[in-house]
Amino acid sequence: MQSQRSHRHSHPPFEFDDRRSCMEARLVLESAGIGSHAYQQHHRWWLAVADENESAAAAELNAYELEKAESPAVNKPKRTELFGGAMAGVFAYAVILISFFLLADVSAYQINWSLLGQMQADKVTGGQWWRCVTALTLHVDGSHLISNLGFGAVFGLLAGRILGGGVAWLTIVLAGTLGNAINAFVRDPEHVSIGASTAVFAALGIMVAHALRPPALDASSAAAEKWQKRWSPLIGGVLLLAMLGIGGERTDVVAHVTGFLSGVLIGWFGCRLPTRVLASSTIQCCAAMAAMALIAFAWSLSITSPVDR
Repeated sequence: MQSQRSHRHSHPPFEFDDRRSCMEARLVLESAGIGSHAYQQHHRWWLAVADENESAAAAELNAYELEKAESPAVNKPKRTELFGGAMAGVFAYAVILISFFLLADVSAYQINWSLLGQMQADKVTGGQWWRCVTALTLHVDGSHLISNLGFGAVFGLLAGRILGGGVAWLTIVLAGTLGNAINAFVRDPEHVSIGASTAVFAALGIMVAHALRPPALDASSAAAEKWQKRWSPLIGGVLLLAMLGIGGERTDVVAHVTGFLSGVLIGWFGCRLPTRVLASSTIQCCAAMAAMALIAFAWSLSITSPVDR
């Protein structure tokens, strides 16, 4: 709000840039028992008071301006920044999963893709780390594929919006790989697992990590924040994990849990990247290429490694 005195005989005493500021000043005067009249002239807003109230009105408005200037600004959480490339990331995800499903279904190039790429706990702990990556691209059947395509597209799209398509999917692949590695080390040596669901729940963990970031509040407001509100994203993520990740006799629950926890862990760092980094199309493209290069490199090691086919 901006107010100023003008010449007594040619203009009303108070002038404003817009209607909102004028009405705000009028309310201030009314609360002090000073009557006023507001109107617009020459694209400006004016507030007229009786001559005998002019000094009192000026004092009230000046005091209000000083009070506003001295009052601490109300700190509100910053609006979540959204980045591009999310849909492109989902499209690439779908193409990769469908392509490997078709390759495995017809045993293309006389390769037993499932045998070479599945996560076998004893082989992973024995040094074949690439199986933690390749297993993410394989599926048992069409229903298994469709399920992971659906949930992966939703969670991947949301993660892509908050991190950018390239960074999000690189983070998802890394978290899914870590989840499979942890799963291999905590399960029996004979345990076998395939499917993108570890990465799907890693994407959910990334969203939880993003929501757990401390809001941009001052220290007193942050301290007063209730713990239920502070940790509600984690509680909601765990409930979603329980609803979607547990059930079915072929469900690898441990892989879902380790994927989710890996997503929270790696997402914790990814979600703290500076905005200028996430907003860079060059960095997003490089991250996307790194994710695809990791998958390609893992499969090249799997195909060329001397294992039973």
